[in-house]
Amino acid sequence: MSSRSDLLRRLRILLKHKAHFVRYPSISMKITALYAAILLLLLLISSMVIAVGIYVSFYHEAEMAIRISRERLLETMAEGDSEDFAPLFSDEIPGLPGVIVRVVDEEGNLVYDNDKRFPSIGKMESHELPKTPFWGDQSMRVVDLGRLTLYHDVMPIQQEGMTYYVHFFRTITGEKDFIEHLRWVLLLMMGAFFFIALASGYFLSRRVLAPIRKITQTARTIEVENLGARIAVPPIHDEVAELSETFNHMLDRLEEGFGQQCRFVSDASHELRTPVTVILGYSDMLARWGSTDKELLQEGITSIRTEAENMQQLIERLLFLARTDQNRQKIQKELVDLSDLVEDTLRRTEVVAENHTVRLLENDEGTVVADPVLLRQMLRIFLDNAMKYTPKGGWVTVASRREGEVMVLAVADNGIGIADKDQEKIFDRFYRVDSSRTKETGGTGLGLPIAKWICEQHDIDLSLTSRLGEGTTITLRIPLAEAGEEAPDESKDV
Repeated sequence: MSSRSDLLRRLRILLKHKAHFVRYPSISMKITALYAAILLLLLLISSMVIAVGIYVSFYHEAEMAIRISRERLLETMAEGDSEDFAPLFSDEIPGLPGVIVRVVDEEGNLVYDNDKRFPSIGKMESHELPKTPFWGDQSMRVVDLGRLTLYHDVMPIQQEGMTYYVHFFRTITGEKDFIEHLRWVLLLMMGAFFFIALASGYFLSRRVLAPIRKITQTARTIEVENLGARIAVPPIHDEVAELSETFNHMLDRLEEGFGQQCRFVSDASHELRTPVTVILGYSDMLARWGSTDKELLQEGITSIRTEAENMQQLIERLLFLARTDQNRQKIQKELVDLSDLVEDTLRRTEVVAENHTVRLLENDEGTVVADPVLLRQMLRIFLDNAMKYTPKGGWVTVASRREGEVMVLAVADNGIGIADKDQEKIFDRFYRVDSSRTKETGGTGLGLPIAKWICEQHDIDLSLTSRLGEGTTITLRIPLAEAGEEAPDESKDV
């Protein structure tokens, strides 16, 4: 019983698979069907052309023989004055072999016949086709005697005041069986070639599409936990190889993006866990002893406020980056006097820079098209970052000078510097060169990625030079507004 049910289950699966295959044929089947349809059409057209060509050849030969016979007869009659028809149709007249000539008078009596082996005129006229085939001479009629086909033409002539009718018959083909056999041979060959080509096309299409099936199989094995699988690229650089390279490149980007997302979630969770843990710890401590120990109360409140501010800063930057990832961050560009923006930002930074010297070395005038809020935020990020990694008593300088069609803005410090191996990573989210120092200064590792994004949205060329123990310089090349250029009328989400 179980074997029967198992057999029925397999049969249902097979029928379901077949129904799906019929409803959704594979690409190889579609290519084969299209190839077969085109091939069948070409074979039919070629067979028709060959068949019509054979018939046209036979008909044309018969037409020419009858025409030559007519011309020869008229020439002979014009040259002589004989009253007897017999000399006119003697074997000495050229151009008549194979042409049956019969002459009847007005009453239908047979006057002359050069070949008595063929049926009478009346019988042959009774077997005439109602319409001459399109490949034949429409002025002549066609007689079909079963195994024999003839052309029939009639020419009236005047002789001694009487009208005679000269009937010309010429065999179109006496090899009707051969033509019939030839037609069947052509049909059989066409069918055989069609099925051979069909099988060959299916085989070749499967061979050609085999790499695509491998790509499909590889794609099915790729999961979120296994993004490292790649498709083998064929040695021949064709469309399949290009598809494989594109697919592998897409997998590289997916793997990189998924890795960044995982790191982003992990780092964000870690960054949020620290202040939350500190706040909870101080809350518990204040709940136990805060009411009796004023120093502990003040320390707890200060620490909770500090951690809350750090958390607020982290959340705001996380939201900013989330909006940029979703293309929902608004940018309102306008004409901005860069010198005023730099001077104002430096003046505000000097107020909070208690342990560092902040100087504006030069500040050339220049107008740029930018979002002033984002541009100010970018400059603050670079200044804050410079002060965080510069020991107390160090200096931070800003220089803005005009060079051709760009403003070159440089933010330099004499801080701890950045190692060569870290310079390419500092713009990654949550990446920090010195975790201990960042923890002390409240860094989140999100400022520089935000600044880089702002540079990209304003077509600002960003470069960094740094040496350990000597300091870091951030150089920004900001395009100047062209003469007469106006700011965009509306904001956009990017």
